[in-house]
Amino acid sequence: MKKILLVAAAAGLMSVAACSKSPEAAAVENNADMLADNLELQADNLEDLADNTANASTSAALENASDNLEDAASNVRDAADEKVDNMK
Repeated sequence: MKKILLVAAAAGLMSVAACSKSPEAAAVENNADMLADNLELQADNLEDLADNTANASTSAALENASDNLEDAASNVRDAADEKVDNMK
């Protein structure tokens, strides 16, 4: 439930911040944020699976997959920031 509230609060803040940007830049940023948020939620799910798995090698593989998704989310946000900066 906390994650949902956090995402809702972040969406509200992003909409306020997007008012000073062009509609295209705001769309790029909003879409990237939604994608990155979804990747982070998937990473959290994989971490939970890793915590609940008795097999050590499976747990390690799930943790690595989770880390990769976290990195992908970060890359999405960075790419969106670069794109928005180039739109100015």
